[in-house]
Amino acid sequence: MKTIRILVLTLVVALVAMSFAPVVRAQDPVKLTLTGWASSDSENTLLQQIVDTFNEANKGSIEVTLNQVPDYDTTLAKDLASSNPPDVFYVDSNRLPDLVKAGQLLPIGDKLTDAEDFYPALKDAFTYDGQFYCPPKDFSALALQINTDMFTAAGLEAPTTWEELAAAAKALTTDTVAGIVLPTDPARWLAFLYQAGGTVADDGFTKMTINSPEGLEAMKFYTDLYLNGYAKTPADLGAGWPGEAFGQGKAAMAFEGNWIYPYLTSTFPDLKFQVTELPAGKEKATLAFTVCYGTAPSSKNPEQALKLIDYLTGAEGMKAWTDLGLAMPTRQSLTEGWLSKFPDLKAFSDGAAYAHKWQFIPGWGAVNDKISEQLSLVFAGQQTPEDALAEIEKTGNDVIAKK
Repeated sequence: MKTIRILVLTLVVALVAMSFAPVVRAQDPVKLTLTGWASSDSENTLLQQIVDTFNEANKGSIEVTLNQVPDYDTTLAKDLASSNPPDVFYVDSNRLPDLVKAGQLLPIGDKLTDAEDFYPALKDAFTYDGQFYCPPKDFSALALQINTDMFTAAGLEAPTTWEELAAAAKALTTDTVAGIVLPTDPARWLAFLYQAGGTVADDGFTKMTINSPEGLEAMKFYTDLYLNGYAKTPADLGAGWPGEAFGQGKAAMAFEGNWIYPYLTSTFPDLKFQVTELPAGKEKATLAFTVCYGTAPSSKNPEQALKLIDYLTGAEGMKAWTDLGLAMPTRQSLTEGWLSKFPDLKAFSDGAAYAHKWQFIPGWGAVNDKISEQLSLVFAGQQTPEDALAEIEKTGNDVIAKK
């Protein structure tokens, strides 16, 4: 009997001890937010698929929510100023200097897998003061689009030089069709500046160099296309952007990035067009537009954010994303496979070899605004190319003085 009482007492003690023992629970996954700008429904859906793949591979440890917002710059500025920034966010190459200066971007370039595989020009687009801050997610480059039916009817070949471009624009201009659609956009005109052998500023951005013989040559060539009646702006043609005017058959030529290709093929499926490299001036040149995945110094989950970024810009994640055809891979090792899948887009990819980055210094938005303003004034006959360059130079030197 005594033995039974001892056993019962032992069991009770054991049960009491168990009731006070700490409960071991499964750890909740780290929740990350990936914030970017809202794009087309198809692009938003496809990016969500890539995020879903990452979530499935990291089930139980990391869970990513994709947050795509329409007013991105305003939203990001507010979020970065808060104590709870998004874990990962898009950074346009042109915005990088401003974010670095504000101390809102964590340099993670030296922590990435096989960083040397990125195209040097695209890696350079996210390098500031010698430090590689964040990896390029994809890129686009300007190329020329031509309406092949119009060119065939006129007996013309795709232009490869400025002279051929001007001649084709003249020959193809009618009462209802512009030879080329030409925006008053620094992200288009600067390609012509570089083709003329010009530069925006010196290497250290200590002074502007845009007001030069080369700059004047580029300004005159670009604006003469319009002033001679061979070009129209998108607004002149009742379009929201050059791709729309070209797709509607209101212009025989346009020069846009590879974002135009899926737009044209889906919106204007009967349009016959060809993509060729931008015609050369003194040299070949184009502009490369790229975005990186960045993270803030105040991120609460830097380790997990880096893992997500490394996946999205690594060979596997980047291939999955760029194989959708919306953008080009920034990793050189993926280019051959991408081109075999999208041979019609070779002209865009070829531009990577001679592209100039779309990046300047903090505060450069004022210069871009001035370029757009001055192009519009020259188009309207209210400003000379010489005076336009002088105005752009002055604004640029003012920005440089404040850096």
